[in-house]
Amino acid sequence: MAATTYFTPASLKLMREFARNNNREWFAANKTRWEATVRDPFLHLIGDLAAPLAKISTHYRADPRPHGGSMFRIYRDTRFSGDKTPYKTWLGARLFHERSKQVPAPSFYLHVQPGDSFVGGGLWHPEPPTLNRVREFLVDNPAAWKKATHNARFRASFTIGGDSLSRPPRGYDPQHELIEDIKRKDFAAWREFDDKTACSAELRDVVVDGFKGVAPMIDYLCAALDLEF
Repeated sequence: MAATTYFTPASLKLMREFARNNNREWFAANKTRWEATVRDPFLHLIGDLAAPLAKISTHYRADPRPHGGSMFRIYRDTRFSGDKTPYKTWLGARLFHERSKQVPAPSFYLHVQPGDSFVGGGLWHPEPPTLNRVREFLVDNPAAWKKATHNARFRASFTIGGDSLSRPPRGYDPQHELIEDIKRKDFAAWREFDDKTACSAELRDVVVDGFKGVAPMIDYLCAALDLEF
């Protein structure tokens, strides 16, 4: 596949302008420009990720539809937030498991935002039953988790982050070799890339390489939840 440049400096400039003008009046006046310069290139990229993603796992999907696909909707849910700005001024895509509408599942994730772009995946804010299943699987299968996420190459490339408990969850051995992982409330890892990369013809390859790198972690989480990978 020929290398494609999806975003340009004008794309990122418009995203920064949107972040400074997160209101309905600005968006109504600039919607056409936003869609042509930012949204549509992102959908193009998502579509171009489908084939390489299928080589990583045949059970994951990159859906480039503008509504109901992999791309996060632009409207923020402000019901329980102190921040009442109406829009997400960044781009996010969840490349999801084929069964994700039926059961909780880890996903691959791509985020494009000036100065804060990254690629990765995992489970973000799982519900307690899902979280407990992962923790129990960690207790029973520590070696596979260490092989997937504790190796030098993974740790050098990815940040494992999210929320964690300050103390071991009730019922778990504080001396377990994976107790710091068992304390996690999120199981997500990501690798950042800069604005120059976002605007380059290497972007797709950088994203695919990120998906390949985080795939062992996604594979493990799928096993914890009895999902195929």
